[in-house]
Amino acid sequence: MARIVRFHKVGGPEVLQIDEVEVPSPGPGEVRIKVKALGLNRAEAMFRSGRYFFQPTFPSRIGYEASGIVESVGPDVKDFAPGDSISIVPAADQGKYGVYGEIAIIPAQYAVKNPPSLSFEEAAAVWMQYMTAYGALNDIAEMKKDDYVVIPAASSSVGLAAIQLCNMVGAIPIATTRKSNKKKALLDEGAAHVIATEEEDLATKLKEITGGKGARIVFDPVGGKTVLALAEGMANGGILFQYGALSPDPTPFPLMPALAKSLSMRGYVLFEIVSDPERFERAKKFILNGLASKKLKPVIAKTFPLDKIVDAHRYLESNQQIGKIIVTV
Repeated sequence: MARIVRFHKVGGPEVLQIDEVEVPSPGPGEVRIKVKALGLNRAEAMFRSGRYFFQPTFPSRIGYEASGIVESVGPDVKDFAPGDSISIVPAADQGKYGVYGEIAIIPAQYAVKNPPSLSFEEAAAVWMQYMTAYGALNDIAEMKKDDYVVIPAASSSVGLAAIQLCNMVGAIPIATTRKSNKKKALLDEGAAHVIATEEEDLATKLKEITGGKGARIVFDPVGGKTVLALAEGMANGGILFQYGALSPDPTPFPLMPALAKSLSMRGYVLFEIVSDPERFERAKKFILNGLASKKLKPVIAKTFPLDKIVDAHRYLESNQQIGKIIVTV
């Protein structure tokens, strides 16, 4: 038996509970891991509360991202062996393959051997943030030197990853946050500019920072009516990625700016990259090289023990964090 986090109904953090569960041996194409650390993500809070792409079947496991040690492998798995230190790229159905708990079964195709320089806590903070940011900025938008890139909700782990990726290629990251209390921290983490959207006019500041040109790329997890101001501050031919829906308000299409400036607005999630084998391999290689060169380094906001998983989810939803929330097992 293993201690596994599950939920038996949708709701707030309090619906998460630790159950004693029998975890089977891995089947074909699977590995079984002893989990050492979990990385928390907004997608898991949305899944827990019934607001995600997929609805849970109860009792449901939960969790996309973890690091740990391989205990056993399925009969056809060749690339991993017991004792390997691995981390997990979020891609499998978290209701079936959820990783919150002491033991997890995952498809081997989403496992990556950890660089020796990373702790288990750091390894659990790699793949959701860097794969998400890389796919939009580097793979699809082909971000280049001197591109202006707007990063709303920049204090999130994905936001900080986007800042680091911008700096790797010489692009200019413009972070946004609601209030100015996070400005210094975001500048310290590499943002070239920070806009506090509840205290400053977003479109005006974007035009001012870019010398009137506007930003070519916007990488937005929030949505809602703010997309109108973002579009006003974009460059001709710019692309606006909508990779989340943190705002409870409907997200309009910015028709007039889009017509005037030939803007593109598109939905994006990292599964687009992970489901394409060639793009997935390129992304993994790029990210591992960035980690090896120390140009990419996960930022950990706070660590909780597994027994405090409810508190960890409450903290996730508080928006206080700068970086990744980790749960140790």
